Amino acid sequence: MRPGDTLRLTRAASPQFALAEMTVRVIGVLERHTYDGWLWIDAYQLGDTGDAVQRRELYLMPAGVQWVDPPRLTARRRPIRRTVLTVGP
Repeated sequence: MRPGDTLRLTRAASPQFALAEMTVRVIGVLERHTYDGWLWIDAYQLGDTGDAVQRRELYLMPAGVQWVDPPRLTARRRPIRRTVLTVGP
C-alpha cells in the first residue's frame, strides 16, 4: 500500500465498514504497533465526484481491501481570459 493508491473499504477490510463502505485515497501508512495482518493508514475519504471530503486515520486489514482506479474528476479548469495590453506612448 502506497501513497496515492485508491481503495474501496468494505466489511472484508474491517467490521467498522460493514454499514458504511467508503472509497479512500491513501496519504501514507502509519508506523503504529498493530496486530499481525492489520495496519493504520492516513487517507482522504473520497466523495461521489472523486474529491477529498474528509481526512481520516483508519485501522484495517490490507488483505480485505479492494484496489480501484481513481475516479476521474468532473471539475474542469476555467479558460483564462486574456486581454491585450499596450505598453508605452
